[in-house]
Amino acid sequence: MLKIENELHKKGYKYIACLDEVGRGCLAGDVTACAVIMPEGLLIDGVNDSKKLSKKKREKLYEEIKKSAISIGIGTASNVEIDEMNIKKATHLAMERAIENLMDEEGNSIVPDFLLIDAEIIALKIPQEGIIKGDAKCHGIAAASIIAKVTRDNCMAELHEDYPAYNFKKNAGYGTKEHIAALLKDGKCKIHRNTFIRKIMDSNEQLKLI
Repeated sequence: MLKIENELHKKGYKYIACLDEVGRGCLAGDVTACAVIMPEGLLIDGVNDSKKLSKKKREKLYEEIKKSAISIGIGTASNVEIDEMNIKKATHLAMERAIENLMDEEGNSIVPDFLLIDAEIIALKIPQEGIIKGDAKCHGIAAASIIAKVTRDNCMAELHEDYPAYNFKKNAGYGTKEHIAALLKDGKCKIHRNTFIRKIMDSNEQLKLI
């Protein structure tokens, strides 16, 4: 899991920021990206693609990564921005914001000299590489996926208090049967992505006419 980072360190790169996002396929809420710079050579046991980890394991690793990382930056793009520019562009925007939010312990901005991104290339003039299934191959990207996942899940759990009908604390905005049923019963809320729910809502209106 450290092979890619180790090769880059040998080439002289110091601050290697690894990035991943979560929430890309949700019907509601932000898309959330994390950029993380880990110390050279550090391998945290158990770090893997966040989707392959239990909630309890993710939260434990989240704390370990936060304690160990040189820097962590979080960036989001809202459901409004997703509707305005499409999910791919919004994901890139969230990643750029995550990089902008990288800081050291004193609050000084850190500009990475290389980016490792899960299956994406973004429009920044920083050397970078997009790695397919990077969260399963690269320790830093896996760490970023964990931070992004726990951060977004916590945010959606808070939003559940404002919109309890959709059970965001359980589904995090993904299109579960329960979520879709609530959407059809109660309609959309402020944080739903109009471009993602249009087909669902249109189909429901057509059924009413039959």
